[in-house]
Amino acid sequence: MIPFNIPPFAGPEMEYLRQACEVNRKISGDGEFTKQCRAWLEEQTGTAACLLTTSCTHALEMAAHLIQIGQGEEVIMPSYTFVSTADAFVLRGAVPVFVDIRPDTMNIDEKLIEDAITDRTRAIAVVHYAGVGCEMDTILEIARRHHLFVIEDAAQGVMATYKGKALGAIGDFGCYSFHETKNYSMGEGGAILLRDGVYLEDAEILREKGTDRSKYYRGQVDKYSWKNYGSSYLPSELNAAYLMAQLTVAQEINEVRLARWEQYREELSELEQAGRIELPYIPGECRHNAHMFYIKCRDLEERTALIGFLKDREILSVFHYVPLHSAPAGRRFGRFSGEDRYTTGESERLLRLPMFHQLTEEQVSYIAENVREFYRNR
Repeated sequence: MIPFNIPPFAGPEMEYLRQACEVNRKISGDGEFTKQCRAWLEEQTGTAACLLTTSCTHALEMAAHLIQIGQGEEVIMPSYTFVSTADAFVLRGAVPVFVDIRPDTMNIDEKLIEDAITDRTRAIAVVHYAGVGCEMDTILEIARRHHLFVIEDAAQGVMATYKGKALGAIGDFGCYSFHETKNYSMGEGGAILLRDGVYLEDAEILREKGTDRSKYYRGQVDKYSWKNYGSSYLPSELNAAYLMAQLTVAQEINEVRLARWEQYREELSELEQAGRIELPYIPGECRHNAHMFYIKCRDLEERTALIGFLKDREILSVFHYVPLHSAPAGRRFGRFSGEDRYTTGESERLLRLPMFHQLTEEQVSYIAENVREFYRNR
């Protein structure tokens, strides 16, 4: 079976884990490897500050806390996303307002955002689907005119850019995921990026159970105390050690993934030219990171048949998000603004093919040949 995903393993992970345990003798949060990851991410993205978290979900929750969004206030976002994008704000009593997506990139349609704004709107939460940037210039301009925060759910966006700027570093806050399904992993983990350093002290307090323990560790105070509400958003140093091993070869991992992505596109282009499938669209101003390779079938029935066909040939392919506004919690906590022209229909067509660092050229060719065979026989 060719799996859909294998967690990335670059090579030095075990040595870094040994070093954390035996040499550094530090396995709880904010040790030497956490500091290295933070420095790497800040340099890579050009943000004022970056803090590792236990997940992208928690990074989003931190962003919701930092903007102090409250009961009944609204956040505009796509419905085609993971539940965490909405959950982070629902936990504080806010209302997710779902907007339709663009069928070309599967990102929020920036032209529909302004119509969704009300006097209760506090923020826009964008999702960079498949590591392809949203139309951020337009979104930032709308946010500026309406005095709104912009929060980037860049869970899939590490090493991807929009007009040369790192995804996650363009809005007020950016949120990364280092889950085992992502290009770079720490098992479970994430990071919050702060464009403005003014939020750093509040973010550190929030992340350290509401205390100023970070200042204490830096020798800025002689003892730490409870300053505000907070939680434990620090990942283990073991997780950070695993991640740092991959960040040291991040460019190499990125190039390998991009090569497999381009191979998929080349081998399946004849089906697109024949009008049988659609392949991913990358806007000219975006540099993606080959987080996933998907195709779009004609409809849900055809996609279901293709999944079964590939499974019979020991290839695991999967669909993706079920739109949040169609879920029980989505109907309970949020609302859809305008017409669902594309969100549901496009979500039912999209099929993700295996994509991971260890995927070989031979495996991609085998997968592509079986996709072509499916359509030859159909």
